[in-house]
Order: sequence, then structure tokens, then C-alpha cells
Amino acid sequence: MPRWGMVIDLDRCTACQACVVACRQENNVAFSGPEGTKKRQARFWMEVLSSVHGDYPKVQGDFIPRPCMHCDNPPCVQVCPVGATYKNEQGVVLQNYERCIGCKYCMVACPYQARFMNWDKPEQIQPMNNYLNPDVPLRPKGIVEKCTFCIQRIEKAEAGVKQQGRALKDGDVITACTQTCTGGAINFGDLDNPNSTVYRLSHNRRAIRLLEELGTEPKVYYLTEG
Repeated sequence: MPRWGMVIDLDRCTACQACVVACRQENNVAFSGPEGTKKRQARFWMEVLSSVHGDYPKVQGDFIPRPCMHCDNPPCVQVCPVGATYKNEQGVVLQNYERCIGCKYCMVACPYQARFMNWDKPEQIQPMNNYLNPDVPLRPKGIVEKCTFCIQRIEKAEAGVKQQGRALKDGDVITACTQTCTGGAINFGDLDNPNSTVYRLSHNRRAIRLLEELGTEPKVYYLTEG
């Protein structure tokens, strides 16, 4: 049974935000528009966080792509009163939209701010509504949504290899952000497979995890600038 995880090399990230666009398009993440953005209701399942430090002319910018961390010890799962958020047997933290009551407990519990309230009806602005992904459901108003590690791609890959009569191998599952990353910074795969790229990278001396001291055990690793 794979344990899906991600490794992002910050040395390779150019902050082009191709991953942000790919995630939005793949998962039918609706636009909040100017008014929603002013109310801080924008939704980014994948977001490039930035910080600028130093004094001119010695100024440095740091960029960190931030999906859901899909923690092995997820605080969001622990606080949900209706069991709407859960971790499946492959370690992917998912959301049952039909059970979600929009109480936002999970949003408060998530230290990575990777969950978003769906304040509006599931509508897309023109012409983006012509390019919806039929493999991903539109989320109803009043629920919480988040990155799913492109669960629809995982399921499609599993069905494909089953038809071929073989097991999954490294590279069979490629998330939208991984596929689109222009610098090859994002890697996805089985953290428990010694032959996988993410296993090797996650054991690199440069590998860190965000807020690891909280005990959430995130399955997204970062390679620090070396």
C-alpha cells in the first residue's frame, strides 16, 4: 500500500506559479473575484508563499509552494465533529463534502492554513466554465475544500495498472502541480518505496518539513537551498 507524499526542491522553484494555475484548473477551484478577494475569501489549494528580506540593494526573496501537507497526524481530522475530513489508507487527507457542515473547526486546527471555505455557489467565470475537469466534482456552497493530492489522478492510475495486471511503479501517478512545474521542483510518489524519487529526496540532508515540531508529521518535504 503506497503512502503518498511530495518533495519540493526550493533551489529549483522559480515562483512562476504554474503549479497554482495547474492545480486550479485540474481541480475546478473557483475564482473568488475582486470582492471575494477583498474579503479574504480567495481559494488556493496550491499557493506560493513569499517573503522578502534585506535592505536595498541586498534584497532576497524566498518562495515556498504550499499544498495541503497531508499530515500523518492531522489535527483537522481530530477536530471535525462530523467525520467529514479523514485520512484514507494511503495517507491522503480527504474531505467528504456531503458530510461537511462548514463549522470551520478544521480550518482553525490546520497550522498550514491549507483549508478554504467555499463561500459561493460552485460557478466558474467565463470562459473558464467551458474547461471544467469532469473527473472532479464542483463543491457546494458552505463547505470546506482543500488540496487532495489530485486523488482523481491517483484513482485513475490505479485503475489503469489494474487493467494491465501489474502494480503501481514510481512515476505512474503525477499530480497536476508536478506535471506543470517548469523547474522540475515538485516530485510526487510513495514515501515508503525505497526505489521512488520522493523516498530518496525525503532522506536527503537538505530535507525539512514545515512546523515539524508541532507533531503533525506532514508528508510534504522541502529541500532547502543548498
